[in-house]
Amino acid sequence: MAKRVIWATVFALAAAMLQSTLLSRLAVYRAVPDIVLGIIVYMAYTHGAMTGQITGFCSGLILDFLSAAPLGLHALMGTMIGAGLGLMKGSFFLDPLFLPTALCAGATLLKALLLAGLHLLFTRGVPAYILEEPTFWVELLENSLSAPLLFAFLKLFKNLLVDQRKTP
Repeated sequence: MAKRVIWATVFALAAAMLQSTLLSRLAVYRAVPDIVLGIIVYMAYTHGAMTGQITGFCSGLILDFLSAAPLGLHALMGTMIGAGLGLMKGSFFLDPLFLPTALCAGATLLKALLLAGLHLLFTRGVPAYILEEPTFWVELLENSLSAPLLFAFLKLFKNLLVDQRKTP
């Protein structure tokens, strides 16, 4: 498990750098596809809740250090999303198009709901999506459309993201 979490965190670091530099310049309505969220979703669904939680926490810490959000916000979000989607491991056949789209759309909705709940508790410290503005809806669309490509890309590195155990 340690190998796949480390490699997933390396991929998340690269994705976070890509999100905060190149993709932020191409933002539509200030919305950038959340590639790190897609990596958490992929790891959680393919490897289960524990791997999803740890990957979500480590990836969230990377985002916390790269953003102006309160320290621990992204780590909490990643952990909760990784745990929730990890419980669905093996529930559905992982087809190349529909399931990645649905999982990333659901994770984006879950992220928005968690942020809204935290915003109610910590009004000034935690930003939340304003559903009347197009930012959330554009991000939801971008995450959903980029999910099949991201899952296909991550499947190319299956040997890094899956522990190879020798059976006696």
